[in-house]
Amino acid sequence: MKGNLIIISSPSGGGKGTLIKEILERVPSLGYSVSLTTRAPRFGEENGRHYHFVTKEEFQKEIDDGGFLEYAEVHGNLYGTSRAQTERITAEGRDVILEIDVQGAEAVMDKIPNAVSIFILPPSFETLRARLVARATESNDDLDIRLKNSHYEVSRYARFKYVIVNDELSVAASRLSSVIVAERQLLDRQVDSIRSILDSFERSDA
Repeated sequence: MKGNLIIISSPSGGGKGTLIKEILERVPSLGYSVSLTTRAPRFGEENGRHYHFVTKEEFQKEIDDGGFLEYAEVHGNLYGTSRAQTERITAEGRDVILEIDVQGAEAVMDKIPNAVSIFILPPSFETLRARLVARATESNDDLDIRLKNSHYEVSRYARFKYVIVNDELSVAASRLSSVIVAERQLLDRQVDSIRSILDSFERSDA
């Protein structure tokens, strides 16, 4: 059985990256799609772990080759989700997390309506601003752009199947883990395993 495609999105500074790190340690059989980006690495980021950092020319080649499930320009930089990487993980029977911006999330939802879409909502604009300032990874101009864009991004919450308010990390991580585990219990996700169980009952009547 193929794994689920799990979209996790939020405005910049919403805390999706921290939450994903938590659930990758909590939930078994969970993979992570490492996006490609043309932006420069932030302090502490590793190529191939946080992102695949590429040039604009390399990114364009992936576009030309049809290598992206989705791609978008966000805050002046290009981001893309590798089609091959996500297909490989789900083919192994593992769920795969796509950590993507709202624009990219909506593009994937349009292509794959049965994807599990989860929006991470900060408890307030003030909290979001405080998190971005504390992160200290953007210039003042970039910070202003992200805060301005956040108004539109949070307005798109209704496109998602689930909304989790990221007020307290441990609580939000538990909620996120619960959603992923619950999705695995859906009837149409268990048809083959249920069929084999029912077959055993039928054989017992023979």
